[in-house]
Parts: sequence; C-alpha cells; structure tokens
Amino acid sequence: MTIAYRGKGNIYLNITNRCPSDCSFCLGKFTDEVFGHDLRLQQEPGLEDIFRELELACLDGPAAEVVLAGLGEPTMRLDEVLSIVEWLRLRRLRSRLDTNGLAALVHPGRQVAAELATAGLDAVSISLVAHNPEVYNQLCRPIFSKAYRAVIAFAKACLAESMEVELTVVDQPGVDIGACESIAVRMGAEFRVRPLLAGDGEEERE
Repeated sequence: MTIAYRGKGNIYLNITNRCPSDCSFCLGKFTDEVFGHDLRLQQEPGLEDIFRELELACLDGPAAEVVLAGLGEPTMRLDEVLSIVEWLRLRRLRSRLDTNGLAALVHPGRQVAAELATAGLDAVSISLVAHNPEVYNQLCRPIFSKAYRAVIAFAKACLAESMEVELTVVDQPGVDIGACESIAVRMGAEFRVRPLLAGDGEEERE
C-alpha cells in the first residue's frame, strides 16, 4: 500500500479508503492505482507513518503542494488531517485538500472550515458533482440526506475563511456543466471539469 506518492509536481497523501458516499464514477471502482501506486490500504496509517512517508517523499525534491487525496475521503480522519496540515504549515509547505465537502455532516457540531483554516490549509478542491440535489444524489448515493446543500455550505464556509476554493465536476451524462460553473462563479470559487475516468488514474489528480 502507498501512503505518500508523487505526481504532476505534487506530493499526494492517501490516508483512508473510507467515504460517506458511493459515487458511480469513483476511481476506486475501476482501479486501485494512481500514478502506478497501489492506494488500497490494508489499514489506515497512523500519523507517525504518514509523517515518515511524507519526509521520504520530500527527499525527492521540491513539490508545488502537498495534497490530501487518495481513494477515500480524507476528512473521515479530520483530526489527522488537521495535524498534517499544521505539520506542513510549520515547514512552509503548501497544502491542499481534495474533498467531497461532507465533513460537516461526518463531524456534526464542528466548525470544519474554521478548523482547517486555523491549521493553515491553503486550498481546498471540492467535488460539486452536479447542478442540483437530484442529480447529485443519483450519482453520489451519499449516506446523508441534504448532502448537496452541505457541499455548497462547506464551499462558502471555506471561502469565508479566505482559503482558495475550487469546485470540480466530472464530465458525464446528466451533468449540466454550464450550470455548475455558474454556481462556482456566483460564490467566487474557481471551477474545473474533470474527465470521467483515466485507466491509470492520472487524470483524476491535478
């Protein structure tokens, strides 16, 4: 299994395979590999293992940013994410979180965006997926009700904390790309369209 791996000038961290959604387009349904690395975890790594692997990855040279991504949803392990982001901030390494935006539902009662900002997160890439709740639920099959509303709220909360925010959608049937872009523009977020699937996983990580 791989915890830290490099690709496209970045270092990526794979800390969990768990996720509160069952997206029909999830890369993990088609492959365990990204950039040739096996991301299927036999067990979730502890912080000591994560930091050790991260330090080893840094020895290969500078990276544009360190991205919390992987096959699962990183914020399932929110406390570990916060510790990692703070570790990166103290070393002046740029950090980005790739997320489904459901952390506030996974961790009710916590101000997730504020906690991430305090830890020092630089940027967040949020999977908007669709232009309305109906299409979102059809494609993502989240365990939570009102998940789409939570994604929008999380994006706005991150913007309010002055983080760089990007909303992404996968180019697939039923998704109104133009309407999704309008949602991003209205709230002041960046917008990016991702391809449906790359067999080696490389197109899923930018």
